[in-house]
Order: sequence, then C-alpha cells, then structure tokens
Amino acid sequence: MTEMYAHVNVKILEKEYQFSCPADERKSLLESAEILNAKMREIRDGGKVVGLDRIAVMAALNMAHDLLAAHSRGEVIESGAKGKIIEMRERVESALQQGRQLEL
Repeated sequence: MTEMYAHVNVKILEKEYQFSCPADERKSLLESAEILNAKMREIRDGGKVVGLDRIAVMAALNMAHDLLAAHSRGEVIESGAKGKIIEMRERVESALQQGRQLEL
C-alpha cells in the first residue's frame, strides 16, 4: 500500500518553495515553515547577518540550540521525576514493612 503524498507550497523570506510530504504531515510541514520564516525574518531584520544562505544557517543554528536546550530541560525534569518515584517507593515499602511488624 502506498502512502498518499501532498504537494505543499511555502514562502520563506518572500521566496516560494515546493515540497512533497506524506499527507498526514502536511500541517506539521506548514507549521515548521512558519516557524522557520519567522526566525529568518527576525535575523534578517536584526541587520547583523546579510545573505539568504547566512540567514538560513544562523536560523538553523539558533533552532538547533533551542532544541538541545529543550531536550536538556526534559532530561532534568525526567531525572527529578525518577527521584520522586524512588522516594515514594521507599516510603511505601517502609510503611508496608512497619505494617508487617505491627501484625506480628
């Protein structure tokens, strides 16, 4: 069975690009293009970077940095949650142990 593909036109810094993607990913592609366009406009309008290729590279680096930072925050949250779960398990085991001792 073949997947249905969608042809998507996006405009980034006033230049049109055409892509094909699985139909169920069309919305995600459009949202990604909007985010990229906004980031590239922000860099271009800042006036410190000139040239489409340099703006694109700077946007990609900024977005990769944001992704790594979000991933790192996720690891911190995950390790904190693991610690809480271990602490709760120890408390439950302790309470069960005390309950067994009271039964004797």
